[in-house]
Amino acid sequence: MDLRADLLKSIWYAFTALDVEKSGKVSKSQLKVLSHNLYTVLCIPHDPVALEEHFRDDDDGPVSSQGYMPYLNKYILDKVEEGAFVKEHFDELCWTLTAKKNYKPDRNGNSVVSHQDAFKLWCLFNFLSEDKYPLVMVPDEVEYLLKKICTAMNVELNSCELDDHLSQEPQGQEGLTVWQFLDMVNSGRFLRGIEQEAISMAVEEVYQEVIEDVLKQARSPHVLGREPCPAPNPVLISLSCVQGYLWKRGQLRRNWSERWFMLKPSVLSYYMSEERKEKKGSIALDKHCCVEVLPDRDGKRCMFCVKTSSRTYEMSASDTRQRQEWTLAIQTAIRLQAEGKKSLHKDLKQKRREQRDQRKAAKEEETQRLKQLQEEKERKLQELELLKEAQRQAEILLQEEEQRRRQQHEEMQRTLEIQLREAEQARASMQAEMVLKEAEAERQRKRILELEAMQERLQEALQQEVKARQDEEAVRYAQARLLAEEEEKLKQLMKLKEEQEEYIIKTQREKQVLKQEMENKNKCLEEAQKQLEEVRVNRQRVDQDVMAAQRKLRQASTNVKHWNVQMNRLMHPIGPGDKRTNVSGGVFAGYQPLLSQRDSSLK
Repeated sequence: MDLRADLLKSIWYAFTALDVEKSGKVSKSQLKVLSHNLYTVLCIPHDPVALEEHFRDDDDGPVSSQGYMPYLNKYILDKVEEGAFVKEHFDELCWTLTAKKNYKPDRNGNSVVSHQDAFKLWCLFNFLSEDKYPLVMVPDEVEYLLKKICTAMNVELNSCELDDHLSQEPQGQEGLTVWQFLDMVNSGRFLRGIEQEAISMAVEEVYQEVIEDVLKQARSPHVLGREPCPAPNPVLISLSCVQGYLWKRGQLRRNWSERWFMLKPSVLSYYMSEERKEKKGSIALDKHCCVEVLPDRDGKRCMFCVKTSSRTYEMSASDTRQRQEWTLAIQTAIRLQAEGKKSLHKDLKQKRREQRDQRKAAKEEETQRLKQLQEEKERKLQELELLKEAQRQAEILLQEEEQRRRQQHEEMQRTLEIQLREAEQARASMQAEMVLKEAEAERQRKRILELEAMQERLQEALQQEVKARQDEEAVRYAQARLLAEEEEKLKQLMKLKEEQEEYIIKTQREKQVLKQEMENKNKCLEEAQKQLEEVRVNRQRVDQDVMAAQRKLRQASTNVKHWNVQMNRLMHPIGPGDKRTNVSGGVFAGYQPLLSQRDSSLK
């Protein structure tokens, strides 16, 4: 697909060169000649009647590029095989057709580049141009190409002057056409004081590196009559393109021969001389190859070898620096093969294009963001104007509100004065009423004091009654406890009697043996009877205490009734209280049956 795109770029120039009237159409006769030449340089079997048969239904008029493309794809490009033709011859054919019409060097012979150098620059332009028609090269690629040419001549490109020149181009144009680029180079604006021979050598070096994919060639340190360059960056060694020789050891006779070497991404070729007329052999490079540095031996120094799957090639460089350049360059070629890349510069061009697209996208995003900020700014200004207008309206409303408030304040002040006069009159009448109220309050205070004294006496009587009730509850609790103990002793006594009767029935035969036990039981019974007597004595004592508590309770009840009568006399609005029964008498009356039952059980 890359080969087809490269071929179409050159064919496009040839087609536009044949379009003399610039109408976008070319006559069939001219297309027939162009097709015949393309068949020849592309090494494709020629079909003389294919063009006529393809356009048999058309009239005798010219054919547009869109009409010629189906024929070109079907009969020419689809049959092209990579490596079956010389790409340089194909480019020379298209260059010859387009240069006659469009390339206009200085007639006085003052052009900076020769016609052959212009052809190579045209090829470099096609390689670096964008993949859309008409073909143009963006400013970044123009700067990249000029920098490579200047680097090959050991000079520095004036980027500021280049930017000034590019800024003078029309605004709507995305880049330079090839003819604008050649005119810029021929103007001598960027290559002042440099001989044409030096420029030709630099163009040739860049052409071999970029177009022919030559990764490394040996090079004389005093090329172009300048001082040697400083030690290159190892990362950039694989991109240098220089000339010279290396020594190679033969496989059979094991002798050393000087050969001209040329490195491409897939092959390391060596020739008899630098003219490359007699090829002596080549070393196919793949991901399984490797490069190793060898120690000096057999009178050779700076040795290294390239190991393939079938053979090891030994070589010798002139110095250590040249050996380092070659080993790094060959390692770069092997790495490209391992990554599946056929051309280093195509990959670099694609990366630069992606970077440009990213920068363009970032620039568009920044432009969009600035536009949004501008719109936001305008919107804020509009909102500010609206706020100012609202503020003015608010000030007007505030003034109106202030005037209305002032009027309301005056009216309120007049109303308050009227209310104040009425309040003065009301205060005078209230003072008279207050005197009467104070006299009535004094009488009420005296009565309240009497009631408070009466209340204190009632509280004392109530406290005495509560205390009597508490004493009664304590005595009742003690009596209940004694009753519980008495009942427990009775139960034990009844149980002992039952056990005694059982033992008497069961032990009639063993009367002698159980007599002692009976005596023990009798003793226990006597002790229980004694304890029962003690309980009876205690009960009598408790009964006496209960009778004393009842007397106290009756006395307290009498006092309460007396004070209730006194309270009823003093407080007429309060109704008489409920008649209280003799609680203590009722409670003790309830205990009488229980006491009688206890006495009968004890008896």
